[in-house]
Amino acid sequence: MAYFKYKGIPFPQLLYSTETLSYMENEFQLLDDDIVNVAYPKSGTHWMSEVLALIRSHGDPSWVQNALVWDRAPWIETADGLKEALKYPPPRLLSTHLPFQLFPKSFLHSKAKVVYTMRNPRDAMVSGYHFFQGFKDLKDSGTMDVYLERFLSGEVLFGSWFDHVKAWMEMKDRANIFFITYEELQQDL
Repeated sequence: MAYFKYKGIPFPQLLYSTETLSYMENEFQLLDDDIVNVAYPKSGTHWMSEVLALIRSHGDPSWVQNALVWDRAPWIETADGLKEALKYPPPRLLSTHLPFQLFPKSFLHSKAKVVYTMRNPRDAMVSGYHFFQGFKDLKDSGTMDVYLERFLSGEVLFGSWFDHVKAWMEMKDRANIFFITYEELQQDL
């Protein structure tokens, strides 16, 4: 899988483009009743999407059982996800792996809610390594040791786990952001 860098962060070319990322950052308008599921990759994004979809449907599992996760909570930074989000009726349930500095600027002036899921960096790294090994064309996927070095230096898809979490945690005092950890979700099973 080939990738490109947007503002220093690696993104996969298959689903992402500089045009869509720029639009998302600078022009996309979050609505006051939007709920955005945010997480660094392999940190519980799909799991939280299921939880939020069940909350949105008042516990009725039929929507969750009959619609694909990316249709219920489209990834807004991809071209296809953006198209879905723009036609999605409010209240919208959206997903993203974007770091805060690339998140829609409109968030700062909206009442949209963010649910940010964090995961232990070791577990996110190991899960990411195994996930990305499934992509034969991934540039420099290498051994676990190679991936670990790239993870620690932020040279993996979607950039540094440390920078991602730090930037979002700096927003912790905002009333419209809820933080939870993957590990807390596991405890509540």
